[in-house]
Amino acid sequence: MKKVILSIALVCIHACMFAQLSVEQLLCEQMSQPIGLDTKKPRLTWKIKSSLPSTMQSAYEVVVKKGKQKVWSTGKVNSDQSVYLEYNGQPLEPDTKYDWQVRVWDNHGNVSPWSATARFHTAFFDTTAWRAKWISIGFEEDKKNRPAQYFRNTIEVKKDIAQATAYVTSQGMYEATINGKKIGDAYLTPGWTSYKKRLQYQVYDVSTMLTKGKNTLAAILGNGWFRGTLGWTNNVDIYGKDLALLMQVNIVYADGTKDSFITDGNWKSSYGSIQTNEIYHGEEIDARKEQPGWNLPGFDDSKWSTVKIMNSGFAQLIATENETITQHESIHPVKIFTTPKGEKVMDFGQNLVGWVQVKATGKTGDAVVIKHAEVLDKFGNFYIDNMRSAKTTATYILAGKGVEEFQPHFTFFGFRYIKVEGYPGELKPENFTAIVLHSNMQPTGTFSSSDTLVNQLQHNIQWGQKGNFLDVPTDCPQRDERLGWTGDAQVFSRTAAFNFNVHNFFNKWLKDIEADQLDNGSVPFVIPNVLGQGAAGSTGWSDVSTIIPWNMYLVYGDKKVLEQQYASMKAWVGYMEKNAQNDLWNKGFHFGDWLFYRPFDDNDGRAAVTDKYMIAQCFYAHSLQLMINTASALGKKEDIIFYTSRLNRVKEAYVKEYMTSTGRLVSGTQTAYVLALQFDMLPENLRGAAVERLVENIKSYSTHLSTGFLGTPYLCEVLTRFGKVDIAYQLLMQKTFPSWLYPVKMGATTIWERWGGMHPDSTFEPASMNSFNHYAYGAIGDWMYRRVVGIDNEENSIGYKKIRVKPYVIDSLKNASASLETYYGKVSNSWKTENASIQMETVIPVNTTAVIYFPSSGNIRINSKENPADAGIRFLRKENEYHVYEVGSGVYRFEGNR
Repeated sequence: MKKVILSIALVCIHACMFAQLSVEQLLCEQMSQPIGLDTKKPRLTWKIKSSLPSTMQSAYEVVVKKGKQKVWSTGKVNSDQSVYLEYNGQPLEPDTKYDWQVRVWDNHGNVSPWSATARFHTAFFDTTAWRAKWISIGFEEDKKNRPAQYFRNTIEVKKDIAQATAYVTSQGMYEATINGKKIGDAYLTPGWTSYKKRLQYQVYDVSTMLTKGKNTLAAILGNGWFRGTLGWTNNVDIYGKDLALLMQVNIVYADGTKDSFITDGNWKSSYGSIQTNEIYHGEEIDARKEQPGWNLPGFDDSKWSTVKIMNSGFAQLIATENETITQHESIHPVKIFTTPKGEKVMDFGQNLVGWVQVKATGKTGDAVVIKHAEVLDKFGNFYIDNMRSAKTTATYILAGKGVEEFQPHFTFFGFRYIKVEGYPGELKPENFTAIVLHSNMQPTGTFSSSDTLVNQLQHNIQWGQKGNFLDVPTDCPQRDERLGWTGDAQVFSRTAAFNFNVHNFFNKWLKDIEADQLDNGSVPFVIPNVLGQGAAGSTGWSDVSTIIPWNMYLVYGDKKVLEQQYASMKAWVGYMEKNAQNDLWNKGFHFGDWLFYRPFDDNDGRAAVTDKYMIAQCFYAHSLQLMINTASALGKKEDIIFYTSRLNRVKEAYVKEYMTSTGRLVSGTQTAYVLALQFDMLPENLRGAAVERLVENIKSYSTHLSTGFLGTPYLCEVLTRFGKVDIAYQLLMQKTFPSWLYPVKMGATTIWERWGGMHPDSTFEPASMNSFNHYAYGAIGDWMYRRVVGIDNEENSIGYKKIRVKPYVIDSLKNASASLETYYGKVSNSWKTENASIQMETVIPVNTTAVIYFPSSGNIRINSKENPADAGIRFLRKENEYHVYEVGSGVYRFEGNR
């Protein structure tokens, strides 16, 4: 008997020893190996891998070191927390590297090995760390062309370097080098913020770029967002007239001594090859005016001018907390052709944002001119009318010195097609490469289905996000606009957070919202605000201040974003309160349901016009509800009571003003009913009738939507919630105008600004406002991910700690699948139907639990077992057509009858 017990014990020990439990993907402030953190208590996150099902973390141990010195050791802490563990060790020092590791214990009795070492590098914690001086050119500027400005200084490093860190920012855009090599992989730095209050600096590890002896620090400055043209009203110099550079390189030598090299009066300035540069208009580079070796040691800069010292101060400086803009895909043209007008045009096959790298061999003075367009006209000619005043042109003048390579520095273009003029020789695809630019957000979500058009819609949603997430969420990336429109961003935010990790991206932008928020609480139409204080306060746009913080909290489970934005949220709601009369917010300018359906020559009232103040009342109520939710999450009991009382009165005022006694609304549009139902504006006993009126309206348009920017995101969600998922699917699958798939049928590779931006005969909507890369209508993605495939938080849960998988299956699709990389790991679900059966596979990450709704009429097998308990899961209940189960981490395969 003792031998048997011993054998069993040995087997258990052996199983525990070889059960694979590991820790990976360590993050600090949601970033891998971040450099330049200006927070003194960064938060740590890690993911766990296990070979065993239903695995939960039972304890963790974290160690943080500075060199070999421990600055924090938690010891073993009994907790399942693996996300946002706040550093609580010795005070962190500025400009210092820290290494950290973690190991975990699980509920099966296993302990992981220590993780691989991760690192974070602190930035400056206050302005006293800055020794550098702001510098500008020391000569009279060409104020007409405003060429790029060049700066250089040669320094001498006298000892071996252990560590070197560069801190760089500018008024304008900068591109910095050391010994001729670009510092870092970021472009269009320092990015775009509310510069007068928040100007980002970037931090780079340049230890391997400096050598013992002479080294040259250099930079080029362009106009950028700081003083370039912004908006369609030709605004310039919005943040200032003078470009300026700030650079500080801190060095720790091998012997432990320290030194700094800074921008100061020793620097020199001049012009170079970049003759003009504007975000909207493009860039001209004249290679004949390049000064060879200008950014290398040994260059004769005796003819350069000594710089001027600027008094720009440091109070507005902040470390970069979001991902910088970087290069991504490289795409060669798929077709080179001559248009009916005789234009030489290249098609890259994808509407993208970035620029084209060009290789050319020609004579000195040859000028290669490249113009950019999204579409061709109905005759197949190059079409740029919708760019409005933006010239969107890159001009390269050759020096005549063999093969020359060009690309812009301080601009970007939104395009699928380019027109090439003046190219010396035959146009060959290998000499033209489109480079895709966007903020370096990590991809997190995937979606696919049995329908190729729906799959292309998903492709278009993702590419629309890529093209418009360049440090701020812009409306469009091509014309004379490219602004951070708040309405577009809020309607798309939940979809955006599925496809990419936008946690830090939106955290940074939300701080700019607060920075630019008016004293009366009103929120500008665009952030950063370049349109002036009068451009603020529209419903559905200004509600960005309440909607995005709450969405980020739901997706990422980060309470800090609510704490950070709470004052801003309250201020916006307070603005509505102050401007409401008898709890009705019915004054001021509002965009309304922007770009709703309106047929040409509308003689019988088919245009879907929704009363703007009716919409405003709905969003007033919605923001109040979000304030209640946020106050509850933050434990602010008095605010909960106040906002609950206010919400009740606002809804009562809505019913009195906008609804008849039978539940009919004064505006009978889809958007009117969708918003009323989505935000629970109607008495419960009248909601069923409202749903029927909504469906009746949809059918009156031959099962087409008629919603604009504010109604579209909620349309299919409302239909699903109220038992009309079949209608929601019909709208998704609709292929004729207006619909999501109409642009796909017309060849779109991104989301359009208008439902019918291009007509069936290939003519266009008015060029004054007709972008072909405008993500707002891509908000349908959220419904596709959370309802078609079913990946969502469990009710009252956040951050996917408790997951709900509840797909809505209908015959329109034969299969659908999606995955989402959460802070705990990847959750995925896929289902397919065949004849009278359905199969579903669900993956739940370690340290989470899930409730799975399997849509089946019976004869269910799970992991090839008929008894759920045998499959390691717990049956909860039968709910309508669903069998509901509770599971831990693992892979679960369901089979059953339809």
